Amino acid sequence: MSEHNHVVKKDGELDMNKVDDAMNKMDQGEKEQILANFDTFKSYLHKRIKLAESIGLGEEQLAKGAEKVANYLAEHEDPRNSEEKLLQELWKVGSEEERHKLAHMLVKLAQNESSHH
Repeated sequence: MSEHNHVVKKDGELDMNKVDDAMNKMDQGEKEQILANFDTFKSYLHKRIKLAESIGLGEEQLAKGAEKVANYLAEHEDPRNSEEKLLQELWKVGSEEERHKLAHMLVKLAQNESSHH
C-alpha cells in the first residue's frame, strides 16, 4: 500500500496535512465500494490500522488519523448506510474531546474487525 508514503513522514510520524490529500486522491469507485457497506468499511480500516501499526504508529497517532478521516468524511461524503449516518450524527454533535474519544473507539472497533471474520 503506497499511500502510507504520502501520509507518514520520514521520522515515522503521521503527517495530518496529507490525510485529506490521500482521501481526495482515492479513486471514486474504490471509495464508493468501501463506503457502501459498513462491514467493508470496517475491514478497510482494519487493514489500514494494521499497516500503520506495522510501521510503528501508536494508538494516539491512529486516533488522530481517524479524526482526520472522520472530519473528511463528515465534510465531503454522504453516509451510505445507517451505521455511517449514526457516526456522522454523533460526530456533528460531539465536542472536540468527544470526537477524539469516538476516534479512539473507531480505532478499537477496526482493530477488532478480524475477530469477526
